[in-house]
Amino acid sequence: MTRQSPDLEEARVAVERIIRDVGRASEVIERVRALVKKSPPRQDWLEINDTIGEVIALARSDMQANRVALQLHLAADVPRIRGARIQLQQVLLNLIMNAIEAMSGVSDRPRELRVSSGNAESTSVVVAVQDSGSGLATESLEHLFDAFFTKPRGMGMGLAISRTIIEAHGGRLWATSNAGPGATFQFLLPIPSKAQS
Repeated sequence: MTRQSPDLEEARVAVERIIRDVGRASEVIERVRALVKKSPPRQDWLEINDTIGEVIALARSDMQANRVALQLHLAADVPRIRGARIQLQQVLLNLIMNAIEAMSGVSDRPRELRVSSGNAESTSVVVAVQDSGSGLATESLEHLFDAFFTKPRGMGMGLAISRTIIEAHGGRLWATSNAGPGATFQFLLPIPSKAQS
């Protein structure tokens, strides 16, 4: 706007993005307050692939800044689930940001982030976040989801909160070391019987 000839279209797009992000932030704060008050989260019918897409949009600048190549493998036939959209976005964002952080020291191979979705035995939806980072020490797997588990940056609460959210949705969250470099975090969410029919 301070240019001699302001780019009004660019300014309009920026303002729309700010409004959208403020709306998202407001929803996150509202849901965190509900979580603290132990209020039951609002459950909506969700397309998990849409939820993944929304989180990818939020994390894209971090991926670019850290030179992370994204591979999306989203199954087209994933049924809708019931869930708290903001909470599930929080889980996905935490897993993706952890993956980016795990690859920050990698310089001898590509930094690859693979996010996938699919069906698991027609009773659950599965989402996986795989990185090509430093991997997981076998001895740390047992405590990975413990609150305040030692982490170079952050408080060490993200995985504990993520597991709590997934379990509150009737699902399961776990981590495995890859056959090659890196680790994979996956979670299962049940498909409601209405969505299966």
